[in-house]
Amino acid sequence: MPYRDWRRYVAPAAFLAAVTIAVALIRSGLEPRPSASTTTTVATTTRPLPKYTRVRAGDTLAAISERMHVPVKTLRRLNPHVKPTALFIGERIRLR
Repeated sequence: MPYRDWRRYVAPAAFLAAVTIAVALIRSGLEPRPSASTTTTVATTTRPLPKYTRVRAGDTLAAISERMHVPVKTLRRLNPHVKPTALFIGERIRLR
């Protein structure tokens, strides 16, 4: 094999070796850790809280509070007209 021909086989062979090692590490649970100089940032997206929600069948103020991540105390303060013991399906509840 002439000198110039062997170079075109080195890169694919090296890539295949790297992929094989990576797959073996992942399967064994020993994933490579990023080096100290590498920093990873994770972007989190949060949806804005809607201004109102509708009461669903079986809802209580506590269930709405948990689902919408708003304290019950805040729901009571924003909705003085709503009786916590008598919610109606489809009733509009203010969240903020």
